[in-house]
Formats: sequence, C-alpha cells, structure tokens
Amino acid sequence: MQRITMPERADWRELAKEVGFTFADMHGEPYWDETSAYQFTLRQIEDDLEDPATELHAMCREAAAQIVQSEDLLDKLGIPSAYHDLVADSWQQQHPEVYGRFDLVYDGSSPAKLLEYNADTPTSLYETASFQWSWLEGQLEAQVLRDGDDQFNGLHEALVERFRALFAPDSDLHFAAQTASVEDYATVEAMGWAAREAGLGAHYTDLAKIGISDEGQFLDDEDRVIGTLFKLYPWEEMLRDDYAQHLAGSGCQFIEPPWKALLSNKGLLPVLWQMFEGHPNLLPAYFESDVAEALAGRGRATTSVASSFERARDGLARGYVTKPLFSREGAAIRIVENGAQVLASDDAGYGDHPRIVQAYAPLPTFDGFHPIIGAWIVGQACAGIGIREDRSRITQDLSRFKPHFIRD
Repeated sequence: MQRITMPERADWRELAKEVGFTFADMHGEPYWDETSAYQFTLRQIEDDLEDPATELHAMCREAAAQIVQSEDLLDKLGIPSAYHDLVADSWQQQHPEVYGRFDLVYDGSSPAKLLEYNADTPTSLYETASFQWSWLEGQLEAQVLRDGDDQFNGLHEALVERFRALFAPDSDLHFAAQTASVEDYATVEAMGWAAREAGLGAHYTDLAKIGISDEGQFLDDEDRVIGTLFKLYPWEEMLRDDYAQHLAGSGCQFIEPPWKALLSNKGLLPVLWQMFEGHPNLLPAYFESDVAEALAGRGRATTSVASSFERARDGLARGYVTKPLFSREGAAIRIVENGAQVLASDDAGYGDHPRIVQAYAPLPTFDGFHPIIGAWIVGQACAGIGIREDRSRITQDLSRFKPHFIRD
C-alpha cells in the first residue's frame, strides 16, 4: 500500500460538472483529490480487504441474530422499546438488505481492523462506484497508469445485480433523501441509476415531502403509494420520529430494513467482540457502562465481560477511543492515550448518547494524511473500496476522497 503522487486529469473538473458531481469541492476545501492515489497489490485487496470484509459482514449477521433475542442488548443498542418487535420481526422475516460500508484501518501489512459499520445510510457511493472508475479509465488512456493496472470496484454492477435479484422486472421503487444535501442526493441517484439498469422503476422524492394516507400508507410528493422505499434517513432517527407509529402498518418495504438498526450502531462493536474475541479484524470493544461496572467489580457487567475486559486492560491503558452509539462524520469521538484525552471532535449534537469504548488503532500516516478504507458490501459480499483521508487522526466531514488502483 503506497500513496503515489500523480498528475491530475486536465479535464476532470469539466467532467465533474457534466456528470453532476457538484460536491467535488466542499466548504472551500477539495473533497475529490486526484493529485495522488493509493496503490495496492492484488494480494492486499483480496486477502486483507475483500475477504475479511465479507467475513465481517457474516459475523455481523450472526450478531443481529443474537441481539434480537435479548431485550437487554436491544436496550443497550438504544432501540426504543416500542419498536423492539419491529426490528426483531424484520430480522426473523429476513427482510432483504442491499448495501453497507465498513470503515477499516489498514496499513498495507497488518490485518485490517474494523472501526465501525455504516450499515444503514452510507454515503460516498457515487464517488466510489462511478467517479473513481472514470479516473482509472482516464489515467489508463493518458498512460499515467500502466496497462494491466486495475481497481477493486465492482460496486455499480453488484448493485444492479442485487436489485435484479430482489425485485421482479418493472417493479416500482422510491428513493428519498434531503434534496438540499448534494452528497445525499448523489448517493440516492447512484442507487436509482442501478435500479433503473436492473429494469426497475425508480422515483425520487424529497424526504420532507413524504406523507401518510388515510389508510396509513406512505405517499410521495405526487400522492403515489410508496410500496418500497430506499431512504437516506437513519433508523435511529426514524424510530424516534412522529411517523414511527405508522411504520409497522404502512405495508412499505424499507431499504435498508429495520434490522439494519442493529448494525448501523456502534453498540454492535462490543457485541462482536464478545462473540468473536481475538478475531484478527476486530478491536476490543465494550459498552462504557460495562467498563464502569467492571472497574468497580460489581453490578451488571457479566463475568464473561469482566474477564474479557481484564484481558484487554493493558492494551486499553495504552490507548482507547470512546464513541457514542450514534454519530456521523466522526462526530463526538474522543481519543485517550496513557490515561489522557489527546483529541476530541465536535459532538455535533451526538454527545449525550450512551458510549462504547474501543481499543485505539491509529490510522497510518502518508505524507501527513491518515487514510481510512471504506469496504463496500452489496448483498453479503464485498464489492469494492473507497478511500478517504484526513489531516486529523479522526476522519471528519472535511476528509478527502482519494482514488486507488491495483498493480502487481
């Protein structure tokens, strides 16, 4: 894994405008940055990223099956008690999933470690699936890249096949986001593009314009009944929304389904560690409340949790991170090293949520930037990666998206 300085394509900004990539610069900073790219070997991609991400997703599904059987775990993950059955029934009925994105720390040699799973509303889909592929094609044509260089990026094709597998031809799907958010809109459009290519109808509607019929069905902005909805609106907010009371009776199929609320939740991380302690792609992780109980030697922390914590204690003493169950764009993250907090991001309104403690795995450093690997899951397999890098050790909303290529 190397960070290679490269010439930019002379026309990339014109191309971005042409295809509607309107957020290539955000907040006065570059978001898309092709002045350099990350180079991988095929072995690194297949053995260190693709296969582990696919395995991690299977482990997450095992965790979901365990969580829905435990009222205590559902509470710990912040699922409102009124909707425990909604989430559990969604899992028991195996409501289909489409996509998700693991955030992994990887330095090119050590096993990739799971930082969190964006299993419900991951963004950066368009730039991963489309614009970085056009970068590869352009740089191959310009002979900046060599013949035979490739990219781990079957994301769009995998989404097309996933939609084709889940829905009958000519089925109508609705896709919703906050139109004012250009990044969210681009993600929804990328999903709609894949659905149309799969032979499905794809209708866009603004989230704020979705209504309820007298019969309790969700309606779009043209009063059409929404039978299947891809919503870029996280379950932790939906389940606390006034509309939540209509979810079960609406007859609407949701993408992602309600059970994804269990995986798009940092409470998943301590559950995974308890189930698969010592797995090479996991970091020790605990509910903060359990850590307090274990340190006090009393209370609700089970014997297994307390024993696990004792095994991880020396490593956690060197460094750990605390994260709220729910947050976006690296918000409300705190890094503690040798007992002292060394870095904290703005809480952005997430600071009051219960927190988890996770062993600190520093992001690698390349030319002053810290990359994080986004490994995309479609269905139940890894289909590609995207990379964001930040000058901060906490990847936040001003991180840059970097293209990558494979060379052997």
